[in-house]
Amino acid sequence: MARYVVSVESPMSQQDAFDFMADLSNFVKWDPGVESSEQVEGDGPGPDSAFDVAVRAAGRTIVLRYHVTEFDQPGRVVARAESGTLISLDEMTIEASGSGSVVTYDAELTLKGAAKLFEPLLALAFRRIGDKAAAGLLTVLDGTRVDKEV
Repeated sequence: MARYVVSVESPMSQQDAFDFMADLSNFVKWDPGVESSEQVEGDGPGPDSAFDVAVRAAGRTIVLRYHVTEFDQPGRVVARAESGTLISLDEMTIEASGSGSVVTYDAELTLKGAAKLFEPLLALAFRRIGDKAAAGLLTVLDGTRVDKEV
């Protein structure tokens, strides 16, 4: 399993930050590895929504269908995607902090089957990918990175 966690303190209110993060079509606004993200189920963010997220990986584009599996407004959203070779689990928690918020993005990638042999390489690559996504998140949330226990 490869994991990347980042916490961002933002001047955005908890509700505004939640609304932004819960709409997975916004992935494209902050994660440079995402080419597109389109809602394919549900009407706006919510517990019954799903998004097709096209990501660039190993020189090609793959589309993962993320289903929102938990939606606890305004504090937590969990989305899960599964393909023949991997499972992606993304958890976003949003806590009030003064007049703003702290957004924690926790992403896990788990390879399946014979691909599990490549997990050490995936962990290295995922760190670089995560650092780029974290930089984008800092920008869109107009925030600063904070250390937070996970």
